[in-house]
Amino acid sequence: MGHRERLMAGAKRCLEERGYARTTSRDIAAAAGDAPVGTINYHYGSKEALLNAALMELVQEWGDRTLHAAEQKATTTAERLERLWSQIAEPGDGDRPMLVATVEALAQATRSPEVRAQIADAYERGRPDMAAELHGLDAADDAETARAVGSVHMALIAGLHLQWLVDPERAPSGREVATGLRAIARGLEADG
Repeated sequence: MGHRERLMAGAKRCLEERGYARTTSRDIAAAAGDAPVGTINYHYGSKEALLNAALMELVQEWGDRTLHAAEQKATTTAERLERLWSQIAEPGDGDRPMLVATVEALAQATRSPEVRAQIADAYERGRPDMAAELHGLDAADDAETARAVGSVHMALIAGLHLQWLVDPERAPSGREVATGLRAIARGLEADG
């Protein structure tokens, strides 16, 4: 395994153990098998760029696991979405470090144009992907709808995770999210 791969693995480990805000370049280098600190800038440009890339990989891995779990035994779109929201609204304790690191990265984005740009680009890429994965919507056919649907899912994911991090016992369940979305949809249809 080369320096680049070891640095990525070390950054992921640091995110899980120390979080985004408390991880230093030296921490990453140590977690990467005592890699020279300068290799972080050489391979990634900055510590923040490496942490963001590592965080995006962790989030992608979590998303893949979550989607896979939601698709198991689901026969309808509604059933799949309710299972998905249950996975998101009730994450495992093993997901807590990644969720905390995500919140910390978002807080850094307000002060760092580099961090903000990386996260914003990841969101923009993810919106049509979510619409395609969850609803079969192709952005090539209807970019506006795909972006809107993906944006709603991202907003729900972020909001559910924040509620779970703050108050896991009273955060909404997947069933409550589905019930709320159905009621909102009925209201929108009645007004439309």
